[in-house]
Amino acid sequence: MTATTEEKYKLLVEQARALIEGEDDWIANTANLSALLFNSLNDVNFAGVYRYENDELILGPFQGMPACVHIQMGKGVCGTAAQAKTTQIVKDVHEFAGHIACDSASNSEIVVPIFNQGKLWGVFDFDSTKLLSV
Repeated sequence: MTATTEEKYKLLVEQARALIEGEDDWIANTANLSALLFNSLNDVNFAGVYRYENDELILGPFQGMPACVHIQMGKGVCGTAAQAKTTQIVKDVHEFAGHIACDSASNSEIVVPIFNQGKLWGVFDFDSTKLLSV
């Protein structure tokens, strides 16, 4: 029997919890989560974290091709998500004004802000080679 998409995502959440449970080190946790998501989600060519520091985003642990190290607030999908403090779902990055193309193979992107005690901590960035049909 093949698992449904919902079942696959529930398993992924369980795996993520098991990886970070009891571990306080942000580098270890974000590195493991990046690896888990990169290797578990279809067509993802980048999964990683940008940490918010000194009014910019700085590259943290990731999986994929080499990436941009510094992203200014409000620039690209990551900077837009961080500044607006909202998830950005971009079905076609080529239509996103100001898209930062770290990997030319990327066609869609999802960026989720991360908060710690109510304050912006960073963003989780996912790029895909496929156009989204959400």
